[in-house]
Amino acid sequence: MDATPDLPRPPRVPVFNMPAVVTASVGILVLIHAVRQVLPDVTDITLLLNLALVPARWTLALDPDRAADVLRAAAASGGSALEIEARKAFAAYLVADPGAMPWTFVTYALLHGSWAHVLLNSVWLAAFGTPVARRCGAWRYGLIALVSTAAGGFLHVLIDPLSTVPLIGASAGVSGLMAAAVRFAFQPVEMAGSGAVPWQRPVPTRLQTIPELLRNRSAVVFLVIWFVTNLLFGLAAMPLGLTDSAVAWDAHLGGFIVGFLLLPLVERIGRR
Repeated sequence: MDATPDLPRPPRVPVFNMPAVVTASVGILVLIHAVRQVLPDVTDITLLLNLALVPARWTLALDPDRAADVLRAAAASGGSALEIEARKAFAAYLVADPGAMPWTFVTYALLHGSWAHVLLNSVWLAAFGTPVARRCGAWRYGLIALVSTAAGGFLHVLIDPLSTVPLIGASAGVSGLMAAAVRFAFQPVEMAGSGAVPWQRPVPTRLQTIPELLRNRSAVVFLVIWFVTNLLFGLAAMPLGLTDSAVAWDAHLGGFIVGFLLLPLVERIGRR
């Protein structure tokens, strides 16, 4: 006689449980970077020139009289003699061809500087894009990511208008999705359904207001850590040798602020 109790089968923990739109987003970023690895150098540079966001290009397009300022800023930048000469040559190229490329305010997010760069952004995109996509649906998820990306690029241009360093990476859009998730992801467990295992709990239906977030210890700790680490990493990563190029902390900040403020508006549009 079998005395083993007839226990219910434990629930399976899903390994890959991302919405299709998030999976597609990660796949596109990884695929583009993989394709760039096999492209000829000339083709890859052309791709970079046409898709990356260069602040000085917009400055020259709006005010051609600042050409001397752009050339002076390129010559005054730090680095080796070879790097300075390369920046001066690129600045001269921008002065000679100052046409604006409005699409670069979003296309810069498709390019990354290294495998570590694209994989790190993909991990954060999977972590924070997933709850936003589940709550909002595919098109509103995409709208938040797109507008946050553009806002991050816009703030970067405003803060460093003479820079000839191309801005690339999906971090601003990811920051916007991260900020959107903060509006509901840190609600107390009982508000999200305490009777289910974490991956089965429904997404909370109500967004927390800003005063409620400020009283939510978990949310406040997350926000403080995010702002401090972004600021410190942006200011100290290059001097400490942690990266070869400056980190666009201002683009992260612009994307985060817009994603935080945009989610309630996007949700109202969706209910009409």
